[in-house]
Amino acid sequence: MDEKDGKDPKETERLRVGAAVRRRRRALDLTLATVAERSGLSIPFLSQVENERARPSVRSLQRVADALETTASRLLAASDAARTVAVVRADEDDDAPPLPRARRLVRGRHQLEALEFTGEHDTGGEFQHRNDELMYVADGAVELEAEGRAYRLVRGDTLFLSGGVRHRWRATLPETRIVVVTVAEHLETPEP
Repeated sequence: MDEKDGKDPKETERLRVGAAVRRRRRALDLTLATVAERSGLSIPFLSQVENERARPSVRSLQRVADALETTASRLLAASDAARTVAVVRADEDDDAPPLPRARRLVRGRHQLEALEFTGEHDTGGEFQHRNDELMYVADGAVELEAEGRAYRLVRGDTLFLSGGVRHRWRATLPETRIVVVTVAEHLETPEP
């Protein structure tokens, strides 16, 4: 909501459907050429749509959606406002469970995901994400295993993992606070 007039930015600003189209295409591991072939639209036009240099008509958007095995309404629902500013206040989590806990630092559907983990966490299983991930230790300590090597991270340390790296981690101190930032794995859209 816009604090000034109480309106949702998605109601007043042009939507960036291109970002949603790109995320969906990449989630399906499709090239622009494949989407062009499936939709009957040109590669240059699709590139312009994805880069916000062209706005598709309703008919063209439906053709793109069909090529991406989704619906136009789902792509629109996953669209970003042209400009987004969002604040997540630290004190908004008054009903937070006791430690350990995880808190979303970015709300909504965006290409960027960020979580804050507090307390002694043990992820247990191994992870392998398609996209890049960054871990920052704000307080405490973390033991991490990636690609067969062990790492110990302490306050102020940062670890970058490129997409595809197998890893597992655990926070080893009760006062540990970790921020994990990732590129979203896939486009999540609500049912229309």
